Amino acid sequence: MSKILSLEEVAKHNTKKDCWVIVHGKVYDLTKFAPEHPGGSHIIYTFAGKDGSRIFDTIHTPDIFDKYTEDAPLVGELDPKDMPAKEEGPAVPKGEKPPLEYLLNAFEFEQVAKGCLSPPAYAYISSGSDDEVTLRENHSAFGRIWLKPRVMVNVRDINMSTTIFGNKVDFPVMIAPTALAKLAHPDGEKCYCRGAGAHNIIQIVPTLGSLTVEEITAVRRPNQVHFMQLYVNTDRKKTESLVKRAESCGCKALFITVDAPQMGRREKDMRMKYVPQATNQEDDEQEGNRGGGTANYLSSFIDPALAWADIDGFKKMTNMDIVIKGIQCAEDAVLAYKHGAKGIVVSNHGGRQLDYSRSAIETLPEVMDALKKIGADKKMEVYIDGGIRRGTDIFKAIALGAKAVLVGRPVIYGAAGYGTKGVERVLQLLKDEFRTAMMLCGTTRVDEIDSTMVSTKSLHHHYVASPLPDMQDYGYEPFAKL
Repeated sequence: MSKILSLEEVAKHNTKKDCWVIVHGKVYDLTKFAPEHPGGSHIIYTFAGKDGSRIFDTIHTPDIFDKYTEDAPLVGELDPKDMPAKEEGPAVPKGEKPPLEYLLNAFEFEQVAKGCLSPPAYAYISSGSDDEVTLRENHSAFGRIWLKPRVMVNVRDINMSTTIFGNKVDFPVMIAPTALAKLAHPDGEKCYCRGAGAHNIIQIVPTLGSLTVEEITAVRRPNQVHFMQLYVNTDRKKTESLVKRAESCGCKALFITVDAPQMGRREKDMRMKYVPQATNQEDDEQEGNRGGGTANYLSSFIDPALAWADIDGFKKMTNMDIVIKGIQCAEDAVLAYKHGAKGIVVSNHGGRQLDYSRSAIETLPEVMDALKKIGADKKMEVYIDGGIRRGTDIFKAIALGAKAVLVGRPVIYGAAGYGTKGVERVLQLLKDEFRTAMMLCGTTRVDEIDSTMVSTKSLHHHYVASPLPDMQDYGYEPFAKL
């Protein structure tokens, strides 16, 4: 029988050299494990001598300690009289949500998700950097591209399928590698995996997932394809370990995120301080990160010294195709090709990094022009993410040269409100809208979509008034409540 421990006794073990943490009523000695924690030791030291169940649930599954019994031994169980009170549930009870079939576009899922997510979770997911200009510009930029429909074309049969690195998908969308899916739903990234499988598209597994790559890929359908996203750890041995695990799980491409040597100042997230301030046992380096929000707190392990010369090392490390995620100008697109990348993602990290960086859809034409000049436009696949909310957005991206788009927040909001069914519904709506756009523009296959079908005269004119949908304005909240 486990030893019964009082909260007072656990609280005595609150240093780096003696670190006990409570998780769901069980007390673990994490002294040995903390320095090796993939997410950084400071997040464990924050809860030294305390209950860390809330943040634990957003990142891990309950059985995670079974894998680390040697480094994270069970000390005992918390005295039942010291157990914390159960937290309140979501703001919108399940019965008060509109029926799933009532939601007709991606914007509406955010409205439902606001009521289902805790305020800190919504702040983390929805936040952009600084004034959030780029966050809003990501979608607004699509409004400055106009379509040029062709008529009198036989569009009875529409084929939306395409290939991504030779893998056939039902339409040109991938699920972006968004972190901490359990903030939205208890099943975490499994919701995304099942949704992707239902629509035969690719899910990109995140480094900072709530579930491991093994847990996510375990629920995939036969022949379902996964890619892996990578934040490069300062400790390259840990990076190599993760890459090998992803490869063992059958992931076919490695998306290396390169636009985050330092996390952007996401003020909504910072104000909420989802992760409580650390104890006074933290060292001086971590002292400066207090109050930095969930993003900074969970990403301190990312190597800011990552450089182009490192790409050769990754090519030797794995047989997966290398994709550089976070390209924001033509010059870097060319460098990615010259260093042997098989693909790139034109992205500003969902408006979460450098405010006033351009949208991916604005950057895409110059990237394609630069690659075409060196004969690389057909040799390296180009994807974009950021601001995709409509099927016409997908159409516009394909027309300007993208092979596919990545969709992030709409999928998160779908899961927050309705779990796997919500993810499937979001993807179905985007698919239906994309099909409509193809038909009304006179195209029957994805490879027929080209730049002659769009007008980009206003794309680079930021002073031109953009038509912002009421739903986007209504859904946007500039600041979280203090």
